[in-house]
Amino acid sequence: MQLLIKENSWIAKIAAGKLQSANVAIVIGKTIHLYNVSKEDFLKDKKWVKHEICHIRQFKKHGFLPFIFKYLRENLGRGYYKISKKLRLEWQKMIRSGSIENFTF
Repeated sequence: MQLLIKENSWIAKIAAGKLQSANVAIVIGKTIHLYNVSKEDFLKDKKWVKHEICHIRQFKKHGFLPFIFKYLRENLGRGYYKISKKLRLEWQKMIRSGSIENFTF
């Protein structure tokens, strides 16, 4: 699957401000938006890459708009760091079992 990585994304910049984080990666559909981290440095961090690929798989599994609504509902209701156990378990399962070899950037 071909994925896109967008550096210096205004979307990721907004997320960085919301999360009060120096650098951020955020997925919208099949695009990983980066802020304050280069594509090269991002790709070196395999755990971070796998985490973002989990979100890409979630978009595919749930559908674009349903996943956006589900994710926003969890974030706005509980906050990013207290997101529902169901979504967090889904991420952890994907990270443990998933590989990134099927993806190209």
